[in-house]
Amino acid sequence: MKTSRLQKIVKRTSPTRMFVVSFVILIFIGTVLLTLPISAKSRQFTNPVDALFTATSATCVTGLSVYDTFMHWSYFGQGVLLVLIQCGGLGLAAFATGLTLLVRRRIGIRHLVLARESAGGSNLDVISLLRIVVAFTFAVEALGALLLMARFVPLYGGLGAWASVFVSVSAFCNAGFDILSFIPGNSSLSAFNGDPLVTLTISTLIIIGSTGFVVFQDIYRKKISTRLHRQHVEKLSFHAQVCLRASLTLLVFGTVMLFILEYNNTYRDLNFFEKLNAAFFQSVNTRTAGFASVSIKQETDGAKLLTSFLMFIGGCPGSTAGGIKVTTLVVLFAAVKSTLCGEDTTTFLRHRFDPGMVYKSLTVVAFALVVSVLNVSLILALHHGVSILDAMIEAVSAFATVGLSASLTPTLHPLAKLALTLTMFIGRVGPVSLAISLSARKDSAAARRAVQPQAHINVG
Repeated sequence: MKTSRLQKIVKRTSPTRMFVVSFVILIFIGTVLLTLPISAKSRQFTNPVDALFTATSATCVTGLSVYDTFMHWSYFGQGVLLVLIQCGGLGLAAFATGLTLLVRRRIGIRHLVLARESAGGSNLDVISLLRIVVAFTFAVEALGALLLMARFVPLYGGLGAWASVFVSVSAFCNAGFDILSFIPGNSSLSAFNGDPLVTLTISTLIIIGSTGFVVFQDIYRKKISTRLHRQHVEKLSFHAQVCLRASLTLLVFGTVMLFILEYNNTYRDLNFFEKLNAAFFQSVNTRTAGFASVSIKQETDGAKLLTSFLMFIGGCPGSTAGGIKVTTLVVLFAAVKSTLCGEDTTTFLRHRFDPGMVYKSLTVVAFALVVSVLNVSLILALHHGVSILDAMIEAVSAFATVGLSASLTPTLHPLAKLALTLTMFIGRVGPVSLAISLSARKDSAAARRAVQPQAHINVG
């Protein structure tokens, strides 16, 4: 009887709302578990606000933390964080769609809205996608853990093995959490700044996780599978082309600029190739993850501004990354270019964007800017002596679910922590999905019949 009632409730609930509620439930469970004494090494209760902040950061794969992950949390608490990170990383593409499939056993056209929003595709085979997501995720994470074990296990034994698994999952899910503070003098990954095996392995995991499952599915089907079966190699979808080109451009741009800006600053003690490796690693992390091989607080103002810009953009749709997404940036770039050229339509790579897509992109960017500005203002109001750039990094990092910080997070006022907690949640589920889930379902027949007058205003 109860099961039947639950099924009826789920069936009446829109997939988008169910997706948002699923994250709320996951965060609540994580908060309760992290509050318990068993989760802390001190065997004392953790402050509920701090537990909520940490659970949200893990579930939303952000990486901001008020505590040192290894020093504060017990192995049980670290395990809880790892589960939250894994569920949060898979959530966008798998959790809600999988729940819908389990209840309904099939998905109609109306219910593909959530799947499209989650995975970034338009014509989507959900069942096939879910299989690929799960298998691909665990395979990549396992390979990453083995590569990290090759470095950590000889140095740190069993603790190195656990750290390898934790960091691999965190890197693929773009969470930015690490448990490497047991290494003397290490902060995040600063001890391995010049170690290509560690930095390149983690960078590769982050790039794969931030690119998106749909893109890799497209690459496999059209480039790899066709060659294996000696078939005609097909052209990648427009979505995949946009994601790959934009991501590569931002990655190269970030690497070059950070190399120049930090050459004689945080990279000054490194040789040329170590500086290039550090710049590449930081360029990867600023857009999606939250690991740091250098102190963000010690970066130049130019590097901090660049870091905020890259974090704001984020990764690809349907991935484990946050931000406004690279596709949103491309749509806005195309819209600006078309307007300046006097064109009536927005085009990119000989493809035309629907006006609704342009409006949605503008909405996402505007919302992100407003949320970020409000958080910066709140942080500056509550914390005297904090620079605008440091506050900006904290606010943008929360919305873009990156996790980089200028050492500000542990000192935040409880009100600022709660504000950033809400910001991380909004950034993860997406402002559009959140708005849809919160809006009441109304009959808009009268609104559709109403004739609205044409608006005439001057713009620009």
